[in-house]
Amino acid sequence: MPNRRDLLKLAGLEAALFEGGALGAAPATLPNTIVPTAKAKLTKEPFGDLRIYFDGPTDQIKSMTAGSLLLKAGMTPHEPHQHPEEEFMVITEGTGEISIEGKITRIGPGAMMYCAAGKLHGIVNTGRTPLLFYFYKWKA
Repeated sequence: MPNRRDLLKLAGLEAALFEGGALGAAPATLPNTIVPTAKAKLTKEPFGDLRIYFDGPTDQIKSMTAGSLLLKAGMTPHEPHQHPEEEFMVITEGTGEISIEGKITRIGPGAMMYCAAGKLHGIVNTGRTPLLFYFYKWKA
C-alpha cells in the first residue's frame, strides 16, 4: 500500500508540502521588525547605492522585496525592463524621468509610480544631484 509521500508524489504535490523532509515546513516569512538604513544590505553599484531592506515571503505573498536606490546624477540602473512582480516606486530626493510602456513622465520628490507585472518600465536621473527612490516589488 502506498504511503502518504508516494501519493503526494503522484499528485505532484510533494515539493509544495515537503521542505527539507518535514511535512508542512515552509520558507521563513519576513519578521515584524524595523531595519534602519545602516542595517539594510548595501551594494555599491556603478550607478549608485542599492539597499535591500526586506526580501522574502510574507504571510500573504510569495515574494516581497523592499529597497532603495540612491541613483547618481545622469545615470540609470538599467535600460527599461519588465519582470513578473508588480512594483511601486516612491521618489524622495532629486529629479528624473520614469518611463512606463514608452510614456515618459518627469518626476521629483513626492512622486509615486505603480507598474503592473510584465510592463516595460525604467528610471533615469536627469538632475545634477543624486535621486533617491524606494521600491517595493511583490508576487502574490
